[in-house]
Amino acid sequence: MGRAAAVGSPAVFFFFFTTICIFFFSNNVLCFYLPGVAPQDFQKGDTLSVKVNKLTSIKTQLPYSYYSLPFCHPDSIVDSRENLGEVLRGDRIENSAYVFKMREPQMCNVVCRLFLDAKIAKEFKEKISDQYRVNMILDNLPLVVPFPRQEPESPPMYQLGFHIGLNGQYSGSKEEKYFINNHLSFVVKFHKDQQTDLARIVGFEVTPYSVKHEYEGKWSENTRLTTCDPHAKRTVSTSNSPQEVEDKQEIIFTYDVAFEESEVKWASRWDTYLLMSDDQIHWFSIVNSLMIVLFLSGMVAMIMLRTLYRDISKYNELETQEEAQEETGWKLVHSDVFRPPSNSDLLCVYVGTGIQFLGMVLVTMIFAVLGFLSPSNRGGLMTAMLLLWVFMGIFAGYAAARLYKMFKGTEWKKIALRTAFLFPAAVFSVFFVLNALIWGQKSSGAVPFGTMFALVFLWFGISVPLVFVGSYVGFRKPAIEDPVKTNKIPRQIPEQAWYMNPTFSILIGGILPFGAVFIELFFILTSIWLNQFYYIFGFLFIVFVILLVTCAEISIVLCYFQLCSEDYLWWWRSYLTSGSSALYLFLYATFYFFTKLDITKPVSGALYFGYMLIASYAFFVLTGTIGFYACFWFTRLIYSSVKID
Repeated sequence: MGRAAAVGSPAVFFFFFTTICIFFFSNNVLCFYLPGVAPQDFQKGDTLSVKVNKLTSIKTQLPYSYYSLPFCHPDSIVDSRENLGEVLRGDRIENSAYVFKMREPQMCNVVCRLFLDAKIAKEFKEKISDQYRVNMILDNLPLVVPFPRQEPESPPMYQLGFHIGLNGQYSGSKEEKYFINNHLSFVVKFHKDQQTDLARIVGFEVTPYSVKHEYEGKWSENTRLTTCDPHAKRTVSTSNSPQEVEDKQEIIFTYDVAFEESEVKWASRWDTYLLMSDDQIHWFSIVNSLMIVLFLSGMVAMIMLRTLYRDISKYNELETQEEAQEETGWKLVHSDVFRPPSNSDLLCVYVGTGIQFLGMVLVTMIFAVLGFLSPSNRGGLMTAMLLLWVFMGIFAGYAAARLYKMFKGTEWKKIALRTAFLFPAAVFSVFFVLNALIWGQKSSGAVPFGTMFALVFLWFGISVPLVFVGSYVGFRKPAIEDPVKTNKIPRQIPEQAWYMNPTFSILIGGILPFGAVFIELFFILTSIWLNQFYYIFGFLFIVFVILLVTCAEISIVLCYFQLCSEDYLWWWRSYLTSGSSALYLFLYATFYFFTKLDITKPVSGALYFGYMLIASYAFFVLTGTIGFYACFWFTRLIYSSVKID
């Protein structure tokens, strides 16, 4: 039993490490605000500067800088400093020509005039056809467009950003026309402190309009529009003629801003953004998934406990040599079950990488549940995952070296090198190709050279040395001893039944782990590819724990059946059994692409499948490692519990 517990040391260390982090840092959560998300108080008349972010489209998945189109711009464009996660997401945050005064409404404020030529008109039409949205930010809150729900008393739904324009036909005409949203009606919601009269911004909404503005005489700075006049109290409405996008057209960009006092407090201002979908469906789906998986897990646990108890009792009661010779099942292969597998070096590398992933995901989720990775901290989640992946390299090297030494390996540096490079090199190669495609489209999503250099430095400068340190420490530890001796001559494996065929059992084994996560996977894919927020990390953490339990149990069950069939080649099969759930994940991503997304461009499709391939590969490494360690613990436990002559 003591030997069996030794293999779980990396996972045990993760548990203690994260527990210590919670104890040391949880007391400080209420004592400070995270950088960039502290509340800001505004007096009446204070300047409010609206920032612009990238243009996004769920049709192309290619972000562009706001000023890639000739929108109105201030005298000098200033880029905000983005963190690593924001750059990788394609965020390009800049100042804008939209400037408000706190609690001072404005009506029909002219921003600028724009004269279209054929080239500019074509650019606008392409972006409108691809359903691009404009994203803006005020006091770290993203701009949203409210839409009423079908239920009269329900709060409105919100869409992130407003569409650049729309296309359609005039009544009685079949010619396709393009119209631009050139008038923005902003609503800034604030919560006021009754004692100090200071206010905090708790909402930022807009209603876009397409209006063909008109004026009398020649244009000057004092020209008053006839379609939108604050002096005459004439406001823009849907009855105005829309502004077409055509060559030699004049477009006048205007905006209104109104201020509404709200009962919503600053600490709760993100709630409206995070409750975009029907939460009842989400709750029902999660609970239903958890109930099914827990029921199956309970049944599997009962079967395993009863069967193993009977087997171990029977084997320990065998006393005579004749009875020992007649034994069948898993005890019969005790002298071969711990024989090192083929390609054992590669297995060590994958197991070490899986431990690295497990540590990264576990710590990331704990920080997310504690509120450190709020959506208000844009790019924080991706930055945290990258940094944690880098620093978890020490555990990857340790786990790989420990397993390698158990397999009687001697060249620990070779294993450390392969652990440090195999998975990251594959992912970086795909990422580099995808980045080249994005760069070819002149999208802001292309990672600049400086950021690419930073990623390479994190890999070579921090991750690789940490993997070597972990491997050095792990290899210096005493080798894990097998509970039974291994014969020099391998035993012949009898012919297996069709249902014990490796391919069939591996594919069957991946269904249950995938079933534990596929409902939550739908919401995750929707948040990524349909430009919505995902912040239900509490549910996600529960689903993740269920996934770990399910991977462990299904691997143990199939490993037990395999050993009972006198097949002792369980090392790789235990890894592939739970790891095969990644195949179903990729198939589901393919199904989601054709049923939920409206992507038609080849480059956008290549981006989707490229990124989902990386995600599936990572899921394979993570779930495979869980299944492997579960079977490793299980086999050591049962073979150390019976009397072996």
